[in-house]
Amino acid sequence: MPSIYQLKPAFQNLLRPLVKSLHHLGITANQVTLLAMFISLAVAFFIYIYFSHNGIGILLLIFPVWMLIRMGFNAIDGMLAREFNQQSKLGAFYNELCDVISDSALYFSLICFAFIQAELLILTCFLAILAEYTGVMAPLLGQERRYDGPMGKSDRAFVFSIICIVIVTSSIFNFGLNTLSLICNCILIIIIFLLFITIYNRIKNSIINPQ
Repeated sequence: MPSIYQLKPAFQNLLRPLVKSLHHLGITANQVTLLAMFISLAVAFFIYIYFSHNGIGILLLIFPVWMLIRMGFNAIDGMLAREFNQQSKLGAFYNELCDVISDSALYFSLICFAFIQAELLILTCFLAILAEYTGVMAPLLGQERRYDGPMGKSDRAFVFSIICIVIVTSSIFNFGLNTLSLICNCILIIIIFLLFITIYNRIKNSIINPQ
C-alpha cells in the first residue's frame, strides 16, 4: 500500500552530498542515530513540560519541524552505514531501538493536552511499536525488514505533525476545545485503524511475498 516511505530514494539523493561531507569529517552512522534519539527525547521532554504549564502556542511547531529534520537524520545514518561500510550488529540495534524510543517519547509528549484522549494516544503508541516489531520479525522468516504502509514511521511522523499544526492553528483562530478535541481524537482513531492495516500487511507480506 502507498506510504511516504516510498519517497525515501529521492530524499536520499538530495542528502547525498551532505552525507559525503559528514563521512569526510569522520562522523559515523551510529553517532547520527544516537544524536537523533537524544534530540527527540529533549524535544519530547520540552513539549511535555512546557505545555503542561502553558497554554497552546506556536512553540508546538517545534514538533513538525523536528520530525522533518529527523527524517533527514534517519536517511543520513542509513546512507553512511550502507555506502561507507559502517554497517554493524550494534548499529542494527541502534537503528531499530532508537527509532522506537524516539517515536514513543514524541507521541507520548502530546498527552500533556487534556483535549487529547489519553487512551487513544496510548493505544496509538502501542500499535506503532507493534507495527515496527512486525517489521523486524520478517528477517526471521528469511526476508528483508518490512516497511509496508499505510502507516509506517514516515506516515506517522507526517500525521502527528498535522495534529500539532491543527493545535497551533486552533490557538490562532480560536477553535473551541470541543472542536479541537474532536479533530485530534478523530485523527488518532484514523491512525489506529491504519496501524491495524499496517500490521496486517507486514505480517501477510512477510509470509507470502518477498520484498
